[in-house]
Amino acid sequence: MTYTLHYWQGVPGRGEYVRLAFEEAGVAYTDQSPDWGAGHDDTPSFAPPFLTDGEVTVGQTAAILHYLGPKLGLVPEDARLALWTHQIQLTVADLVVEAHDTHHPLGPGAYYEDQKAEAKTRAQAFRDSRLPKFLDWFEEILTQNPAGDTWLVGDALTYADLSLFHSLEGLDHAFPKAMKRLEGDYPKARALQARVRERPNIAAYLKSDRRQPFGEGIFRHYPELDG
Repeated sequence: MTYTLHYWQGVPGRGEYVRLAFEEAGVAYTDQSPDWGAGHDDTPSFAPPFLTDGEVTVGQTAAILHYLGPKLGLVPEDARLALWTHQIQLTVADLVVEAHDTHHPLGPGAYYEDQKAEAKTRAQAFRDSRLPKFLDWFEEILTQNPAGDTWLVGDALTYADLSLFHSLEGLDHAFPKAMKRLEGDYPKARALQARVRERPNIAAYLKSDRRQPFGEGIFRHYPELDG
């Protein structure tokens, strides 16, 4: 049975974290605009992305990946490490929210042009304080991993590594100047980013038309927000 990912088409967004897991695992999936009728009334999703897999409907990116991880071989079998992988993914979700709010600090109901002053203030705080704090944490995880600093959890790639990769790609797009200034502080995270990019299935995906370009999504580049 083919998995179906329900997410807005044309932008990477939160759905991209799930797409990367499918692409790395090399499994068949359908990527389509949300079909609310495809879900189950007793487990309704609040918003896309959500996944339908036979009788199972699951929403929220971190929950989708927690569900898919064992099925796709992208999480350790050890229960403690599987939970740790989920915790890392939830922290990625926190980073995603804060990155999005740099350009929409007053909420998604107003256009960026109507909140530019507030966005500049929020973006500076993100660049100066919050972004380094998140990146420090990921670098620390790699440094302290008992299995070595190749991957975030254990000695094999997990969906958390794919998610850190996409987050770094998005931050490079949205804040190229800020990320360039910080680049030397995070050699392990940057090495992981390059390592994921070179994996055969991911490399093929990045060159394909299935890869959605950054634009009107979470990671948006506004030069005035890059300092």
